[in-house]
Amino acid sequence: MPKVIITEKPSVAKNIADALNIKTRRDGYFEGKDYIVTWAFGHLLQLYDAKDYDAKMSKWNMDNFPFIPSAFRYKVKVDPKNKEKPDKGAEKQLKIIYSLLRRNDVDMVISACDFDREGQIIGDTIIYNLKTKKDVYRLLLNEWTPDEVRRGLQNIKPNTEMKPLQDAGISRQWADWVIGINLTSVATLKYQKGRGQALNIGRVLLPTLKIIYDRDKEIESFVPETYFKLTATFKTKNNDEYEGTYFENEEDKFKNKEMLEDIEQALQDKTATVIDKQVEQKREYPPYLFNLSNLQGYITSKYKGWTSDKVLKVAQSLYEKKFITYPRTASVVLEESLVGRAAKVLETLKKGLPYENEIKFSKLKRVFDNSKVESHSAIVPTYLIPKSLTRDEEMVYTAIKNRFIMQFMPVAEYEETKITTKVDSSEITGVFISKGKVQLVEGWKKVEQIESKDMILPFVNVNEIVSIVEHTISSHVTKPPKHHTEKTLLRVMETCGKRYDDEESEEMMDAILSGFSIGTPATRAETIKKLKDVGYITTQNKSLLCTELGKRLVETFPIKELFDLEFTGRLEKTLLDIEKQKFTKDAFMRFIFDFTANSVAKIKNEKEVTINQITTEKKQMEVLGKCPICGHGIIEGQKGFGCSNWKSGCKFVIWKNDKFLSTMKKKPTKTMVKTLLKNGVVTVKGLTSKKGNKFDANLRYEKNPDNEYFSWKIEFIK
Repeated sequence: MPKVIITEKPSVAKNIADALNIKTRRDGYFEGKDYIVTWAFGHLLQLYDAKDYDAKMSKWNMDNFPFIPSAFRYKVKVDPKNKEKPDKGAEKQLKIIYSLLRRNDVDMVISACDFDREGQIIGDTIIYNLKTKKDVYRLLLNEWTPDEVRRGLQNIKPNTEMKPLQDAGISRQWADWVIGINLTSVATLKYQKGRGQALNIGRVLLPTLKIIYDRDKEIESFVPETYFKLTATFKTKNNDEYEGTYFENEEDKFKNKEMLEDIEQALQDKTATVIDKQVEQKREYPPYLFNLSNLQGYITSKYKGWTSDKVLKVAQSLYEKKFITYPRTASVVLEESLVGRAAKVLETLKKGLPYENEIKFSKLKRVFDNSKVESHSAIVPTYLIPKSLTRDEEMVYTAIKNRFIMQFMPVAEYEETKITTKVDSSEITGVFISKGKVQLVEGWKKVEQIESKDMILPFVNVNEIVSIVEHTISSHVTKPPKHHTEKTLLRVMETCGKRYDDEESEEMMDAILSGFSIGTPATRAETIKKLKDVGYITTQNKSLLCTELGKRLVETFPIKELFDLEFTGRLEKTLLDIEKQKFTKDAFMRFIFDFTANSVAKIKNEKEVTINQITTEKKQMEVLGKCPICGHGIIEGQKGFGCSNWKSGCKFVIWKNDKFLSTMKKKPTKTMVKTLLKNGVVTVKGLTSKKGNKFDANLRYEKNPDNEYFSWKIEFIK
């Protein structure tokens, strides 16, 4: 009897069908002798809106809050363009899945959604909403290569074993709904004047905003201070020169310039003696493998125009194409069970590299360590080598591949020399320190051609007398801390504000895996994007800054726990504890309900303050051209360029997020629409093909002969 496999996305269903050699594709599923593979499009079901429980909630009224349902219910996800209607695609796919689960010849359901909290509830809400009596199992994979799919299907687990993960996922979903619906509604009613976008309040949103706010305030209140340094150049008996910086009590920055001037004066006509020389050979290990936050930080700081949200999307695409392992991970090492697989991958990747003979596989503790893995191992390539990638995919894949190869290259080695020189004068109590560094073994640095800056000191002996050639006092000013970038913000979110000097330290790794964090690897990028979308933060080059609205919200909104990193970190830690069966869903939800009710009561009792004043000015609409259906004017709306006669039923529109244009990385512009309406055709430059190549084309927007909708026609320019 065939078993139904449900995946999170169509691309994953295709990977499984290919691995099982299933060729028959039907509407919404693949069908083979032993397996039927169907798919969701992420969440097909969503939680009820407040108004679905009670009609009075369709209008926001302070008296109706707090609103906490006695039981949470699910419905087909809504159409993003019309929130009053269900999404037709989701509705259709659900019917297909349910018809497959009801088939008499099907005896088992296997959820093959992503192995994480969100993936668990995507599958479970679909399966259990039907109240099926059939056995439900779970396929748990870290990559979608054919070998892994076939191996995984031999080791499926009863879905009942995933109850703790389901509880954590449901707890997160219900908690965010209760806090978001109640506090967003009440805050908007209390603190916003004028109609417009609501004042978004969220469990992860506000502490992230506070991190950026705090850094902005730190910079604002920073008072620069001037300090001075004294340097001297010494000459050896062989006429070699080297420079040293003056230190006193292990300090080389001095506020008192007069003191340094006195020392400088005392240097006149003096000699100096080398009183100490230390030469140390040091080993430099490669950075750890990537987890999602490190990958996002690396790419956003290295390349212009990248956001952490974009890095996640590209990594997810590589994962679904079977080229990398699961990207939404917090771990920077691999499970020890992956030793054989990693050796196979390395053997494939190293072929033809100029340093191939230096790459040697070994079961290293820095790479393989079960005690440092939480749920998922670090992100590494699979044994499948990509033949064609887009430019963006190439950047992310290369970073992951290089980081993996580095682990098995020789450790980089350098020699560090420290010379201590004492001026022969009783008036000068301090010493001059010189540091030099010479790379001895390049090792893993060859992979990314990391250049080491050698600072070579001349050869000197201890007790050698040297002459003083010149000396300088330089003036410096202390610098304020830098604004957060996506890289630094992700690090603070990952460790819940705890600062670690060494990003590669054991303490850092333990902190990340403790679950005491703001959000999860999967949600942090989305949080940063939402802060920009709702207008709480803005970007300047790579810097993230609080807007005036963001500042007013932090300074005025009275529920201070939501800005508190400790509070949010504890909530996230509790969700992880639910996964580990150290805490219960019921206890967590009781806390969330009480917190929400108390917060609503507090906001109601606060004095009247305006955080956001929305003024609406009637705009004079510019007519871009004539409607090809009814002849009325085409005007620009929030979501598209449409007919001004829409109230009378004219449906002509060119959506700003048009799917056809977005596949070529273009959005319609006002100029483009004007030309199209005037000439019936428009030349569009800089379109992007599926392979990432740029091209120009003529586009027409023509009515379909059999219905009232329009479709694009493309003519390539030779």
